[in-house]
Amino acid sequence: MAEKVQLFVTCIVDTLYPEIGEAVVQVLERAGSSVEFQPQQTCCAQPAFNAGLHSKARKMAEHTIKVFEGTTGPLVVPSGSCAGMIRYHYPALFEGDKEWLPRAKALADRTYEFTEYLVDKLGVDDLEACFPSKITYHSSCHLYREMGIDRQPRLLLKNVRELEFIELPETTDCCGFGGVFSIEHPEISAEMMKRKITNIETTGAPLVVTCDAGCMTNINGGLHRMGKPQRAVHIAEILARTR
Repeated sequence: MAEKVQLFVTCIVDTLYPEIGEAVVQVLERAGSSVEFQPQQTCCAQPAFNAGLHSKARKMAEHTIKVFEGTTGPLVVPSGSCAGMIRYHYPALFEGDKEWLPRAKALADRTYEFTEYLVDKLGVDDLEACFPSKITYHSSCHLYREMGIDRQPRLLLKNVRELEFIELPETTDCCGFGGVFSIEHPEISAEMMKRKITNIETTGAPLVVTCDAGCMTNINGGLHRMGKPQRAVHIAEILARTR
């Protein structure tokens, strides 16, 4: 029997990249999961939290908890930053709150990043995907540093048919996005982006794969502004492709 999962699609995917959400569903279903989507879901509250607006972040987190606490199954998130927000920062937001802390922990305990869920929870590392192209891979900050996830996306990409994986120099260096960081410190962000694009060019790969649509958006913006032909894609778009 297929395991039921709840999809937390993230606001950036829902608003700007519905095709990524569709690819995530295709991959999860191919891996044997039954996907449910709760239309009342909104932002995970990370932008407000990172900006220091913790009272507003709590309100948004309360809404997310209410939406999903009546559901069953793992909460799967195609973003390390959003998954990390729910898993680690929801309990911190409600520390000392006897009503909300247990509810926040309950949701945190069933939250998985997309590739983590596939490899670690389902034990699936080969989705019979086929993508005839050279690619390189950017390790998103929250995914790599906060959640400690790196082996899982690499393993999934390694098993894609006809895909040539080229290691990205300084892959774990930030792309310069960091949510509100890129707005508050645009000059520093721009320099970080230039370095990231220089490294992408050295690989000779036309595509850079990432697990976070925020990084994908930022890298694509930098590539466009610099007139470069490469583009960034979400890992779900690679894994969804078959022969």
